[in-house]
Amino acid sequence: MLDIKFIRENKDAVQAGAQKKRIDFSVEELLKIDDERKAALITVERMKAEQNSFTENIAKCPNKLDKEKLIGEMKVLKVDLQKNEADLKKIMTQWRALMVRTPNIPDMSVPEGKDDADNVEQTVWGEKPQFDFEPKDHIELMQNLDLVDLKRGVKTAGFRGYFLKNEAARLSLALWQFALDTMVAKGFTPLLVPSLVKKEPFLGTGYLPQGKEDLYEVDEETYLTGTAEVPVMAYHMDEVLEKKDLPLKFVAFSPCFRKEAGSYGKDTKGLVRVHEFFKVEQVILCEADHQQSVEFHEEIRQNSEELMQALQLPYRVVVNCGGDLGLGQVKKYDIEAWVPSQNKYRETHSASYFHDFQTRRLNIKYKDDDGKLKFAHSLNNTVIATPRILVSLMENNQLEDGSIKIPEVLQKYIGIEIIQSRKK
Repeated sequence: MLDIKFIRENKDAVQAGAQKKRIDFSVEELLKIDDERKAALITVERMKAEQNSFTENIAKCPNKLDKEKLIGEMKVLKVDLQKNEADLKKIMTQWRALMVRTPNIPDMSVPEGKDDADNVEQTVWGEKPQFDFEPKDHIELMQNLDLVDLKRGVKTAGFRGYFLKNEAARLSLALWQFALDTMVAKGFTPLLVPSLVKKEPFLGTGYLPQGKEDLYEVDEETYLTGTAEVPVMAYHMDEVLEKKDLPLKFVAFSPCFRKEAGSYGKDTKGLVRVHEFFKVEQVILCEADHQQSVEFHEEIRQNSEELMQALQLPYRVVVNCGGDLGLGQVKKYDIEAWVPSQNKYRETHSASYFHDFQTRRLNIKYKDDDGKLKFAHSLNNTVIATPRILVSLMENNQLEDGSIKIPEVLQKYIGIEIIQSRKK
């Protein structure tokens, strides 16, 4: 959420930011409601002051008739005050609804564009595998090796359900452990976080109200989270941090749940897009300084690139265009792994920074050297997400006989070099 004073002072920039993000939002409508809010607030505060004055005068009044007159006038004032308080409550509801819909301003370096088709390629790493045989997709590879059971997954969990089996299950555990080991070595604090989270952290991180259709709602006040970002950001909600402790760096593991509401008809087979998955996520809280945010944004991107390079998976990095940014994001990178069967790159990581958009909503502050309280800045990025990463890992490492090489960095976790067929 942006500060209303900032919005007033930069209304043209905020409106331009909304247009760049392709978000239907009117700054003028917000400012009109804000004017009504301020006027109504002044009226209510004035009437409360008058009510207090009446109370004092009634207590001091020695004359019974004069006192009754004052009591009568105060009753009339009380009725008017209640009416004005009800009006203020309605205005505040409208005002809050517009404030939580106000988009953050994208960085100047964010390219113009409507959707992910307009994202701009920044770097490409790794050699795409050249097969001297017809490569299989991950579904055929994994079914032949008894690594996945999609039929029983659907029977058990419904559409997009799956069971990972044998080395695929062990490989997932290896990937999580490798990701955690890598990030802990970089100074990140490991966390196991809740997936069942109250409504406030979703509002604070910007997943509500806009993203409600993609969330699994348990009841009116709790949801299943689609990323560890939500509970990690709630960890310091309503706290004042010590500046000396910044930056705070967390690496968190959690099960994740998404309805994939906007993906009807896309990736209906296999493990690219599922409702239940697992992620290792990196989150940073730093000082309220744009340059620090930019530097940490590059750092978390680099962290994930190093992991992809260690896994020897060909990938590219794209800068997301304005139309492919979320409400709170200032800038975002996507890392996309090469998928041979589809002959294209598919997104596996998203690295974003938000300035104080999330921390203002979540009330996460720190005291600066001058004694002033400031809202921290926040950033996040995927470290690894399974089972999606298995798609690229299996397909890029397949051999002609249908077996699969295991990346060297994972072999110590799983104890074998190749996943071989069980067929006799």
